[in-house]
Amino acid sequence: MNVLRFDSEASWVQTAAELFAARLRERPGSRLCLPAGNTPLPLYQRLAEEVRRGALTFAQATIFSLDEYGGLAPDDPGRCASMLRRHLLDHIDLPAAHLHQLDTLASDVDEVCRRYDASIGAGLDLTLLGIGRNGHVGLNEPGSAADSATRRVALHAQSTEAAAAYVRGAALPTWGATIGLRRLLESREIWLLARGPAKAHIVERLVRGPVDASVPASLLREHPRCWLFIDDASASRL
Repeated sequence: MNVLRFDSEASWVQTAAELFAARLRERPGSRLCLPAGNTPLPLYQRLAEEVRRGALTFAQATIFSLDEYGGLAPDDPGRCASMLRRHLLDHIDLPAAHLHQLDTLASDVDEVCRRYDASIGAGLDLTLLGIGRNGHVGLNEPGSAADSATRRVALHAQSTEAAAAYVRGAALPTWGATIGLRRLLESREIWLLARGPAKAHIVERLVRGPVDASVPASLLREHPRCWLFIDDASASRL
């Protein structure tokens, strides 16, 4: 794993945006895996600005949404699809046919996951991932195997509690669907994104602890093109 540490969130965002834009310009038809949530939000804002001013295009790219909560209403603003649309997709020129999302509203979510896994085909060019406080990536919770497929998963209590920051109402998701670690590890390049003091403990465990399934993010450490983007706040325990 290659660690990129920045002295401020502003420099974290600027460098991540510049590198992302460079990757997309080099490979306009990139197959991208993108997460929802708060961590990538300033990066998405910067990328949207680049598209608005004509300096970047997603017209040939394909985006695979990383995961999705189950049990939420179709219009819940906390759905991963809703967050990704609100913060990025509504502001870029990605063709509708180039977007793939996990449909947890379907009657057969297991079949949805099998088809989604197959649709990734030869693999992902660039995968962006946040890191949960318990070390999950996507909804691959602690204990997830390195060869796990895209699948329906039960959320750990900590992940359900974290969802309260996004969803509407008192009913929090207890399950979801996620691209599995097998597909993530097959990615040509992986970026792990962390910022803010709340992620300092798990960043320390990720960087200095053992590589094992109890912290799924640690399984990415041996990927030859995995980059960890951290600001000073999230790196404060290193």
